Order: sequence, then C-alpha cells, then structure tokens
Amino acid sequence: MTFFNSIFKDIGIDLGTANSVIYFKDRGIVVNEPSVAAMNTKTNHILAVGDDAKKMLGRTPSHISVVRPLVNGVVSDFEMTEEVLRHLLDRPKSHPIISYRRAVLAIPNHLTEVEQKSVEDAALNAGCSKVYLMESPIAAALGAGLPIDIPEASVIVDIGGGTTDIAVISMGGTVISKTLKVAGDRFNEDIIRFVREEFHLAIGESTAEFAKIAVGSAVPLDERMEVLIRGRDMSTGLPREIGIKNNHVRVAIAKSLRFITDAVRETIEETPPELAGDILRQGITLCGGGALLRGLDQLLQKETGVAVRIADDPLLCVARGLGVIIENFDSRRGLLDNPLKPLFINL
Repeated sequence: MTFFNSIFKDIGIDLGTANSVIYFKDRGIVVNEPSVAAMNTKTNHILAVGDDAKKMLGRTPSHISVVRPLVNGVVSDFEMTEEVLRHLLDRPKSHPIISYRRAVLAIPNHLTEVEQKSVEDAALNAGCSKVYLMESPIAAALGAGLPIDIPEASVIVDIGGGTTDIAVISMGGTVISKTLKVAGDRFNEDIIRFVREEFHLAIGESTAEFAKIAVGSAVPLDERMEVLIRGRDMSTGLPREIGIKNNHVRVAIAKSLRFITDAVRETIEETPPELAGDILRQGITLCGGGALLRGLDQLLQKETGVAVRIADDPLLCVARGLGVIIENFDSRRGLLDNPLKPLFINL
C-alpha cells in the first residue's frame, strides 16, 4: 500500500483566471503560478508557462502569442488550458513514474454543465485519472477555517482575478450564492480606461495591475500614496511617465467596487431569517487576491453593517480548502459536486 501511494498521488487544483495553485497530498502547496502561456504560432510550440509567460505580456513579436486560457473562471481556450495544466502538473513530480490518481478541482458557482465538462476534460487530458469538482466558495470557506459543517451561516466573499464568488454556506452546502464577472481583472481594465481618459496615456495590463497593488484602495487613506507608471502618450506616440495617486485608483475602480458591495448586500437580503441572524454574529470573511485591496473590508462593513475580516493568507484559501479534502478524502467526500461514477456500464 505504501508503494502504491508513493506512485499514485492525489492533488487539488485551484485553476483560477489569474493564478493556478496546486496542492500535493502530504507535501502541501507545490505550485503557485499565473495561468498564462506563451506559444510560438509558427511552430505551435509552447515557449513558457506561468511566471515566465506572464513576463512576456505585451512584450512579444507578432508570432508569439501570450494568452490567458481561462476567462471569468471558464475555459476559453481548451487546448491551451490543457497545456498549462500539463506543464504545471509535471513540476511537482519527483520521478517520471509518478501519476495522479485523483484530482479535486475548484470551480466557480453557476457554471453550466458544458463549462464544467470542459474543465474536467482538460484535467483528464493533462494526466489525471479521476477528476472531482468542488464549488470554489466552499473550498475557500474550508481553507479560511470557517465552520461550514454546522447549521449556522458562514459568509465567504472570494474576489479572484476573473470572478467574485459570494456564498452563504451552512451544513456543508451553499444556501445562497452569486457569481460576478467583476473582480481583479475588471479593476485593471478600469485603471487602464481611467489613465487613458484622464492622462491621455496608454498603459498595459501589467502596469495597471502594478498601480493597483502599489497604491490602490477602496476607501480614502490617511497617507498620500503615489507611484510612477510609464506608457505611450496618445497625442505624440512617444513614451511618457506620470505619477498616479491612490485617490486616482480609487476613483477608477469605484463603479466595480459598488457592483460587488451591492451584490453582497443582495445576497444577505435573500438569506433565510435564521441564517441572517448568524451572519450578524459570525460576520463576513474576505479572501482571494481582491481581499488585499486596502480598505475593502472597511467598505464592505460600512455598506452591510456586518463585521468583515480578511482570511489568513487570502490568496491560498481555495487551495488550502482543497488540501483539506485531499488529506481527508473519504470523510470529506460529501462536499464534492460529482460523486464517483461507474467506469463501465453494461447495457
């Protein structure tokens, strides 16, 4: 049995729009890289995946295509998703003979059956023998240490790269949930648009993300923050550098933030009365990369009147939740979306 377990491994995969994180049984998180791939279109050869590919965004000649194969948590480019997964799954292998027996994938709520099947097939074709799907908010709540198995409400707001998942969880299941296609990537688009309209400067996605992380905030800050960004002057076509302040970024993303706070309020309003009382006592837990935006917890608390906390290590909550499933598969199997299916059907 020990030899069998040393060859056939179980893994958890958080296949996100922005980053992919892989949890390896008995070893923990072994891969945490951007969901980006670079391909030479002349030779159809994959040049780089993950961090190396992300560095190429907006910096390549015409024959090198840098793509993010997942959009809003959904596979938009099946073949590239498969290639990204295959490359990332090869990295934690200490020996070529090792294979993956079971994989648990986190997916956003409200995916159609076709969208779920595309994610499942990508993992199967990348080398996983059996694939199970799990709702991302439940995995995030589990990774954040929330008591999801008891008859009390746990509210999780997971702001990722492509989607924001809001869910009220009780007894190991989702009572009320919403999935928004407004998250970190939309914030970047907002900043690009604002800088173009306000400063007549064209910037790329990487520069917008840098500004968001460096000085972005959801509420006015006591300290004045500013960072220099560079781009192409839209009047002259020449390079230009400007200073962007935290209040500029706040104004740029205000509309998207309003969309998220309104959705959180609506979710709470639709919650059954008994669970709504629990929310007041338990509060709301924020996770995902968006949770790191300065003052977002304060904004949500002000808008909802409910205490808001940021989970420990919010970027890895989903992956850690998948790890709990992987390490205790038999006892936690009831949280998975698709039960074990027969391999053969006799007609």
